[in-house]
Amino acid sequence: MGVPLYQAKAELFKTLGHPARIRILELLSQRDHAVHELLELISIEPSNLSQQLAVLRRTSMVVSRRVNGEVVYSVSVPEVRDLLASARVILSAVIAQHNELTDELSSSHPA
Repeated sequence: MGVPLYQAKAELFKTLGHPARIRILELLSQRDHAVHELLELISIEPSNLSQQLAVLRRTSMVVSRRVNGEVVYSVSVPEVRDLLASARVILSAVIAQHNELTDELSSSHPA
C-alpha cells in the first residue's frame, strides 16, 4: 500500500522546512546555479550547503549535472516556482490580516 497523500504532503513541507533550502529553491527557480554561485549568494558553510542540497536531491526537488567540471543544480519540478509564489501570497494575506487586527485594536477604546 502506498503512502497516503496527506503524509506525502507533510513530507514535502518537512523538506521545505529549512530556510537554506527555501533560499536554494528560490535561487534555482530563477536559473540554474553552480555550487560556487550558491555559496556566494547564501550565507552558509560549504558543508551545510552540501547537506541541504543532498536533502533536496533525495526528495527529487533538484537535480545536478556536471558542466565544465562544475556541479550545476536546477529545479527538477517547475511547479516549485508556483509553490514559492503561493507561499508569498499566503504570507502577504496573513500579514495584511494581522495589520488590520493591529489597526483595529489600536483604534478601539478600552471598554
